[in-house]
Amino acid sequence: MAEPPIHWSTYPHAYERALVGRLEREVIVSELLADNPLGDPAERPVGVYVPPGYDDDLERRYPSVYVIQGYTGALPMWDNRSPFRPTFPEAVDALFAGGDAPACIVVFVDAWTAYGGSQFVDSPGTGRYHSYLCDEVVPFVDARYRTLASAAHRGIAGKSSGGFGAMITPMLRPDLFGGLASHAGDALYELSYIQGFGNVVRALRAYDGSYERFWEDFASRAPMSKETDGDLVITYGVAAAFSADGDGTVHLPFDLQTGRLVDDVWARWLAWDPVRMVPAHADALRGLRAIYLDGGTRDEWYLDLGALAFRDALAEIGITDVACELFDATHGGIDYRYPGGLAYLAQRLTREP
Repeated sequence: MAEPPIHWSTYPHAYERALVGRLEREVIVSELLADNPLGDPAERPVGVYVPPGYDDDLERRYPSVYVIQGYTGALPMWDNRSPFRPTFPEAVDALFAGGDAPACIVVFVDAWTAYGGSQFVDSPGTGRYHSYLCDEVVPFVDARYRTLASAAHRGIAGKSSGGFGAMITPMLRPDLFGGLASHAGDALYELSYIQGFGNVVRALRAYDGSYERFWEDFASRAPMSKETDGDLVITYGVAAAFSADGDGTVHLPFDLQTGRLVDDVWARWLAWDPVRMVPAHADALRGLRAIYLDGGTRDEWYLDLGALAFRDALAEIGITDVACELFDATHGGIDYRYPGGLAYLAQRLTREP
């Protein structure tokens, strides 16, 4: 009988692997998320990874990188395992244990909502998730771990909606974040979002054009069990983040019968397009120490083109020191790319300003 090409004992990614560093699981009781409009928990889990050697030199301080998730991501999902692949915390540990990047503290942030996500913005439709990240999670970590507590040594990374959050957060809070890594982050909305609007209109025909009827059906069965659930949930959730009134009323940026754009609501979405945000936040972006972008060339939401458009918008304001790479992939299953973005941030954020 032929031997397998790789023995399980040297590549044991079907089972939990002991970390060389340490992942600590914390809980934040958020004042900013209390009484959020969806009734979501104000107690949130936070994972904090400390690298090998953290306990050996109690005077040493470390750069930190905050990792945020794509839409429908929640913190426990980092423990999900794919065949033959490590979990992301295991991949982080391997990166630092192998000496492939300068040691960092890595913070795993939860921003789940009843709609599946928050886009990491403050909204009367979902809650104050941008402020939660910046004004509660960051101080919580800095107070309990030996971070280099300055923007020059703090970065943020994410994929998809998390990549969007990674792009906009340093623009809005350059006092806190000095670097970003975006893997297939939401951008260039005329390509990434509009195509889905037609899918939503067609899917809503089964509900007489009513989102209320959809949500009633969604709650009555196994969630995400219909092919159209994804488009319907994500589009409504993004609308709750980008285009909700002060009382929480959610407005869709298109007519639910025809798909025709509602210009004033669509303009509210476009104001959150990272590509369009660049000129107004030029000074903040020029101050960043690390910008990493990537995307799959077969991404279903054309987020490879979004990465290129964001890169080009940066070049228009004089920023050309950008790592930008396209690779052969769709939108899903690209977690193997995350350590590369993390390593890039670690290298840049470790240096003295």
